[in-house]
Amino acid sequence: MKRFDALAVLAELTRDVPVVVTCAASSRELAAIADRPNHLYLLDSMGLAGSVATGLALRLGDAPLPRVVAIEGDGSLLMNPNVLATAGYLRPRKLLMVLLDNGVYGATANLPTHAGRLDLGRMAAAAGWTTRVTATADELCDAWTELEGIEGPVLLHVRIEPGNATDIPKLLEDPVILGRRFQDWLLTHAGATR
Repeated sequence: MKRFDALAVLAELTRDVPVVVTCAASSRELAAIADRPNHLYLLDSMGLAGSVATGLALRLGDAPLPRVVAIEGDGSLLMNPNVLATAGYLRPRKLLMVLLDNGVYGATANLPTHAGRLDLGRMAAAAGWTTRVTATADELCDAWTELEGIEGPVLLHVRIEPGNATDIPKLLEDPVILGRRFQDWLLTHAGATR
């Protein structure tokens, strides 16, 4: 399964929850599949999807939303592995991070990440996260369903094949507009305050 296929599954599973998406191909591909106001694309902010989602999950702990979802890549998570320890310590019960692990930096001609020798799922488990590993669309859906009643932090470690989808347009929307659109969605759906 490629990242685009995993994102297509996730787009269906996350219609009604806030989703914080890592930069580059992950944001572009998800926007091409389903650009929604509940998506916060972190353009040019590699390594911060987990941190932003952790803060949101803590803030929205009593909101009528089942989850706050971070979509992260292995290269991006390796830019900020501290989020595993931070969320493991703070225990935001609504946090679910989907780690799309292809073992390479897709933006740099698929140079390998350290994920080829470091198991990021085991690192998360050691920090107190509940973890599941998947590699197919069916396994992803099954694990999502299984984890619905589990309080976070939760890591869904999705092993995918390297490769960016072709002919995906650049995501050129102003980040301020994207942030405001996401904030407005939160105000409407979560009762969040400014």
